[in-house]
Amino acid sequence: MRVPSLPRGVAAAAARGAGRLSQRLGRGGGTTLPGLVLTRLRPEATAEMAGGITGGVILVSGTNGKTTTARLIRAALDASGAEVVANTAGSNLERGVAAALLDADGAEMALFEVDEAALGGLIDQTRPRAVALMNLFRDQLDRYGELEHLVERWREAVDGLDAATVLIYNADDPAVAEVAGQHPNTLSYGIDDARVGRDRLPHAADTTDCRRCGAPLHYDMVTIAHLGRWSCLECGLARPRPDVGATRVELHGMGGQRLALAAPSGPIELSLRLPGLHNAYNAIAATAVALALGLAAESIGPALARRPAAFGRSERTPVGNARLTTLLAKNPAGANENIRTMLLEGGALHLVVLLNDRTADGQDVSWVWDVDYELLLQSDRLESLTVGGDRAHDMALRFRYAGLDPGGLSVAPSVPAALDAGLAACGTGDLYVLPTYTALLELQGVLASRGLAPAFWEDQ
Repeated sequence: MRVPSLPRGVAAAAARGAGRLSQRLGRGGGTTLPGLVLTRLRPEATAEMAGGITGGVILVSGTNGKTTTARLIRAALDASGAEVVANTAGSNLERGVAAALLDADGAEMALFEVDEAALGGLIDQTRPRAVALMNLFRDQLDRYGELEHLVERWREAVDGLDAATVLIYNADDPAVAEVAGQHPNTLSYGIDDARVGRDRLPHAADTTDCRRCGAPLHYDMVTIAHLGRWSCLECGLARPRPDVGATRVELHGMGGQRLALAAPSGPIELSLRLPGLHNAYNAIAATAVALALGLAAESIGPALARRPAAFGRSERTPVGNARLTTLLAKNPAGANENIRTMLLEGGALHLVVLLNDRTADGQDVSWVWDVDYELLLQSDRLESLTVGGDRAHDMALRFRYAGLDPGGLSVAPSVPAALDAGLAACGTGDLYVLPTYTALLELQGVLASRGLAPAFWEDQ
């Protein structure tokens, strides 16, 4: 028997009260619980609140990069003067979106990063003005299953889009491009600078066969995992020419990067504080969304240039005389790009790797065997390595198989102990931390308790 919905005002008051209680009890920032309470008491609340956003809803989804991309889009919208509500703390299921909408009074636009598996439901609930599809990589196998399952869910989600909705998509991802191609109103993006390409697919690449005929895909250029300039020599399916394409990508290690983009409105130059080729994709996606929303091209570059790294995504924190750089690493594609970005820096490397296997991480940690940790050893620059987290010993075994001398490895399962061991080893230098998602939350909690960083939900 279905329980009748409570009046909207009563349900909203109860949800806000639950959020305040969560904060007072130190159980979190109230970014999820209010939405959970609200949608239980009034299931139609998300659709009702989204319908009141006069300037429309923007959804951003993908395996990697959605938090950073949403922050960059937010920067462009803020610069335009728009009043925006967003799930800034990263709670990206319907409960997080509903919690954010509770604070939407006066907002003209809503911007939400959305979990890949939750996209279809939130499209139905919010009837978005624009949707950005970024990438699909193997991630959380125990939750999502094989990548094919997510591809088909996205296909159904695209089928449910209103024809007027602008679909912004990554042309360099074969699965995403094939799914998005069926929609009548699209804007594609990608990277055209061959200088940042690699000559072969990595062993951890996911989408390597044609979505139409099943033949192996041919690549003229590979950027990240299975992204790049791809085509099928059997049936002719091929990467579409990007509407917004990076013609020049200059990576400057952890110091950031510069991009030159070709767009329908003319050339756009970006100078970013964010490192790595993965963040080049995030910035191009954000630019494409901003253009799709009608923002002035000349305002986008300055807005994105001012945006610092998102929580745990190349975030830098002074700790005494050392500097901590946190690089979220939750699947092979992301971890490999973090490693390549670190290797662009000079000098010795001091590293802490934190591996958890909780629900938000995915309980299957077999993905660590597809990460190119061997590159760190081949560089002959890995000065110290500490492994921690719930699966610290699995991580230690992975590095042992990579060829690391056991004498060069410190195992400290608790996050505070791993952090302290890494800091002691690096002294006054740079310490890089690669945590999975829940380990990142633990790390941020440790830093916040020591007065070194804000709580994660305070990151705007």
